Amino acid sequence: FGFAGMQLPLGRWLDRLGPRSVLLVLLSLAVVSCLAFAFAQGFWTLLLARFLGGIGVSACLMAPLTGYRTWFEPQTQLRSNSWMLMAGSFGLLFATVPVQWALPLIGWRMVFVLLALAFACALFGVWRRVPIWQKDVAVTGAKTSFVEDYRFIWHHAYFWRLAPLAFVNYGVVIAIQTLWAGPWMTRVAGYSAEQAANGLFAINLTTLTVFWFWGAINPLLIRWRISPDHLILWGLPMSCAALLGIGFFGSGAGWWVFALFCGLATVISLSQPALGLTVPKAQAGRAMTAFNLLIFAGAFFWQWGMGLCIDLLKATGWIEPNAYRAVFVCVALCSLLAYLWFAYGTWRSQRPSG
Repeated sequence: FGFAGMQLPLGRWLDRLGPRSVLLVLLSLAVVSCLAFAFAQGFWTLLLARFLGGIGVSACLMAPLTGYRTWFEPQTQLRSNSWMLMAGSFGLLFATVPVQWALPLIGWRMVFVLLALAFACALFGVWRRVPIWQKDVAVTGAKTSFVEDYRFIWHHAYFWRLAPLAFVNYGVVIAIQTLWAGPWMTRVAGYSAEQAANGLFAINLTTLTVFWFWGAINPLLIRWRISPDHLILWGLPMSCAALLGIGFFGSGAGWWVFALFCGLATVISLSQPALGLTVPKAQAGRAMTAFNLLIFAGAFFWQWGMGLCIDLLKATGWIEPNAYRAVFVCVALCSLLAYLWFAYGTWRSQRPSG
């Protein structure tokens, strides 16, 4: 809630103040949140620290994307986005096996102290290296209301074509990669906790590698006039098929099927910078944070909703592995429907008028 609640205000701040100023404030809150979590003495202080942490990291994706929209050429923006997500995948890697190794040695509190130091290093890097926002780029003039600032989004056809993909497909990928892949491996595939941690490490290493690949090949794709829309149209059906395969394979669906699903689904990450390229530079922050709000609202919905459905099926007598399988199949079908909405909208936009 801390992260999602910041997205729309964040878009206005990014367009007006620029990535550097916004990150300096919010990353400072991230440092404070990690230290507060490390020294917390009860549930409510832990929860408050996590809420503050959500606010602190709320600009870590959107601020770079807003900056890339202004500072880089279009062919470089897609590469920058992919390699930024590759760098983010290193964080997911460290959250698996390395953290499991560190916990018996230093404890979870010291892990968060070290995380605070890492945020402080990032803060220093932003202060030293990120350019100052130029006044002719930022939104200037008379102050407008919150509704007026986001009015252009409600009439943006491409945004609404992408919206179901953000909420469903992108949200499902995040929900599975960050939450449901681990329980599947331990409760359906029969992995031990150590095997599941190794599996998550392999899944995140796969996505890291694929993000590197996208960054390497995107300038060539632009040169060959292969747009992000084409890649999404070709790639997402394969990720939906992989997700269906997880449900059908059941206990035979180990980490490699999840790695295949997450790797194929990375194609959807191209949608966010593609959206930014369809709006003026002065509106890029608001367009992409509105899109990001849909993504993380979807991630929350599917993280919670999948667990709710699994519990409901178990309460009606389903054995746990079959409940997982049924829910994963249903989620795959929802992802396919969102894809069809995008495919239909793309076909209509390319159909000759008259």
